[in-house]
Amino acid sequence: RKSNYPVIKSPDLIQRMRRTNALTAEVLAEVGQLVRPGITTEELDIVAHEGYIARGGYPSCVGYGSYEKSVCTSVNEVICHGIPDDRPLQDGDIVNVDVSMFKDGVHGDCSATYMVGEVSETASRLVRVTEEAMYRGINVVAPNLKINEIGRVIQDHAERHGYQVVEAFVGHGIGENFHMAPSVLHYFDRNANTRLQPGMTFTIEPMIAVGTGKDYDIWDDGWTAVTGDNSLTAQFEHTVLVTETGVEILTRL
Repeated sequence: RKSNYPVIKSPDLIQRMRRTNALTAEVLAEVGQLVRPGITTEELDIVAHEGYIARGGYPSCVGYGSYEKSVCTSVNEVICHGIPDDRPLQDGDIVNVDVSMFKDGVHGDCSATYMVGEVSETASRLVRVTEEAMYRGINVVAPNLKINEIGRVIQDHAERHGYQVVEAFVGHGIGENFHMAPSVLHYFDRNANTRLQPGMTFTIEPMIAVGTGKDYDIWDDGWTAVTGDNSLTAQFEHTVLVTETGVEILTRL
């Protein structure tokens, strides 16, 4: 969280980021169309893996530490880093699918939360508000903005609807490295006062919970993070570029 210094990307690297992130968004869209009751998260993982390879890329997650899958699939109370398995998705679930691809020497990263069949009003509202919060954070991005203003608007929107931002997991710089400076908090921290500059690329990916946003647990697999009270949580993510005049969403289809 102290790594908030600006990393300015070269024009060539930015062009590669545009291409790779556009393809990453295509993979997410392909996988998202398959989300339905009865499909397993392992099946979604296979489709994503094949999607990366078909586009000349490689899954950024495979070999990231001990992680062996091509996507993260986080269901219901899982905040992030859920590992695909043979559990069929059930009517009423919500599932975040987080895709990341390495191609042309750079990484792409984006995610969305999908509703499985008929979901509760609580789940539907949470998903809607979380996506709105992400876009509110994106829309304030501009040169010379203090990076903590992104967290301020996301937190304000979540709390206005009675939800809490999960504070333990943050957005991150991205480029030739999968994770790099700056850290992007989704809540306000006065000490996160780095000013944005054109050429910076990073993710904005708020995780928002119906219940507690401060407490969480990690399962024995070492990856799966769940809310401390097992309340529902949702997440959306885009990779963005700070431009001379504002912001460009690199993972927009």
